[in-house]
Amino acid sequence: MALPRIWEDREIRFDLPGIDLQPRSGEHILMRCEGVEDTKGNAGDSGSLSISNLRVVWNSHVSSRISLSIGYNCVVQVTTKIINSKLMGVAKALYILTRTPSARYEFIFTNLDASDILKHYNAVLAVYKSYCSSRLYRELRLRGAIFHGPGQLRTLRNERIMNTLRGVWNLASDQGSLGTMLISNIRVVWFAEMNEHFNISLPFLQIKQVRVRNSKFGDALVLATQEGPGGGGYVLGFRIDPAEKLQAVCQELIALHKAFTREPDFGVHVDFASPEVTQGEEAVQQIREELAVEKEVQEIDDRPNEMSDALVNYYAAGSESTISEISKSKNPVSFCTEFGLAIETPKEGFTVKSLWEVLTNDQA
Repeated sequence: MALPRIWEDREIRFDLPGIDLQPRSGEHILMRCEGVEDTKGNAGDSGSLSISNLRVVWNSHVSSRISLSIGYNCVVQVTTKIINSKLMGVAKALYILTRTPSARYEFIFTNLDASDILKHYNAVLAVYKSYCSSRLYRELRLRGAIFHGPGQLRTLRNERIMNTLRGVWNLASDQGSLGTMLISNIRVVWFAEMNEHFNISLPFLQIKQVRVRNSKFGDALVLATQEGPGGGGYVLGFRIDPAEKLQAVCQELIALHKAFTREPDFGVHVDFASPEVTQGEEAVQQIREELAVEKEVQEIDDRPNEMSDALVNYYAAGSESTISEISKSKNPVSFCTEFGLAIETPKEGFTVKSLWEVLTNDQA
């Protein structure tokens, strides 16, 4: 039986029903903070901030209907920011910038106890770093760097190899490819004998169905993956001889998948006694630099920091505004001689020239 759809780490939701605020199977509340203001969306309202291994949840103390859930997969940046809070005045706050397929959102949380903000900021950042570095627990990987030596799998935390099967045919091609299958308590790994870089890492989290089905190669072990991000909706076939062994492996996988489904391991493990959580800004900056290096694998951005920050600022603001709201903006409309048009006056610290450079650099 496959896991119910996992949305907690991949979506941003507002005003959730009570059942969606409860931790799902495998989700653990790592820290809970009371007396936290959602300064951006519910200024003046105190609430509680829960940090789990999948998301950050805030719910209001004023009204149980007001809440929000921020999945780590949507997070772009975690930092601190000096803001003007209704409850605290000028204070340092936790700032989370996020991105979804349709918009960008920014969240600002202010602690009523100013001495707690750094601890909570460090905690969110440490959990987010652990989430980003543990995707093999949650996502199907094809041709990944999962070995640190010939035939030596780079095992995950809490991972135990349960079975090693040699002479397993991957039926992805017309001829099939001969290789080795490793079955652990977290995933199924297969790699070709002639080329370890031709491999598959399939976590139980993404397995939808395990069964034996007839194919043009005879009876085969079929692993169907979940639809959508992380799984891709693949149907993977493997031939294992003899038939008795095939059936035994199928039953083993069904049993391991069932056990994993009862208490899934999402791979997010944080030691709150570690320096990055207990120490100050110096340790926090080190984590941010490590996280930036990891993100460079997917996104390469050589633009100066001030350019990137300006662009993010305006995208975040723009995603929350509509054309009808422009007239209500805090920035007045004025005539721009450079463009010959009426435009919204740039925010303090920016000029039309610098913003135009941002756009041209981004499109280059």
